[in-house]
Amino acid sequence: MSPAALVRTVLGDVRPEDLGVCDAHDHLFFASPRLAGQELWDRSAAGAELAAFRAQGGGAVVQWTPYGLGRRAADLPPVSRDAGVHVVAATGLHQAAHYTEQSLGEIRGRLAGVFVAELTTGIGTTGVRAGLIKVAGGFHALDAHARWTMAAAAEAHHATGAPIAVHLELGTGALDVLDLLCGELGVPAHRVILGHLNRSPDLVVQREAAASGAYLAFDGPSRANHATDWRMPDAVRALADAGFGDRLLLGGDTTTATARSVDGGPGMPYLLRRVRPRLELALGKELVDRILTENAGRAFAVAWRS
Repeated sequence: MSPAALVRTVLGDVRPEDLGVCDAHDHLFFASPRLAGQELWDRSAAGAELAAFRAQGGGAVVQWTPYGLGRRAADLPPVSRDAGVHVVAATGLHQAAHYTEQSLGEIRGRLAGVFVAELTTGIGTTGVRAGLIKVAGGFHALDAHARWTMAAAAEAHHATGAPIAVHLELGTGALDVLDLLCGELGVPAHRVILGHLNRSPDLVVQREAAASGAYLAFDGPSRANHATDWRMPDAVRALADAGFGDRLLLGGDTTTATARSVDGGPGMPYLLRRVRPRLELALGKELVDRILTENAGRAFAVAWRS
């Protein structure tokens, strides 16, 4: 009998149908030199934000914070437990600009092994296992760093079955990412999650990416400098009308302290408080419910190999 597909959360593996309403891309903790002074580092604030999401009907949050960017893995289980919300942690590596040369040098030559260990044994000494691999492309291009990290992610995927989530810089480069991960590196398209499609509202590219079998995450709403809320319903409806409603995911992508709802920003609750009803007007409640529950469950559930 084949092993059941399970979502690997910080409190253990769970059935995909037990996730509930899922924010498929967000951050409880995140710290980067590119966002100095805006770190998501406060555990009390993280717990309050997760509780606020739960109060809006949320059941699960997938944290895309990768290696070296302040995941605070040891704090994720108690925060998850206290709020009653499933949390999925990430391994992986962001763009080179988020790291020092020294920190990158320390994992040069062993990156895939780091990913596999964090997926199967745990992050550092915490015992908290990651449930996905997060990597990143560049603006309309894949540089040497992106190709290195994606090759390592593919190797780790083949060893474990883990899904690979990709930050697309301003929503660009989706087809280049698929050519590399799926074409050259042999990752099945349904194990790839493309993030930030809403930031580049190219319906032709979005449809081609969905046709590959990859998941398309529309995440990071409420940002005035991105083509988000006001274009998202049309883009999502166009994909659903083309038969790709089962390829869609929704997320909040809260990356700064001032963006948290508990600090006066939209935060995690905004996805359910404002984005969800707006999409229901465009798509109908039934499809939006499936996107937030069934699609997320399929995207992150894996028949783990180790």
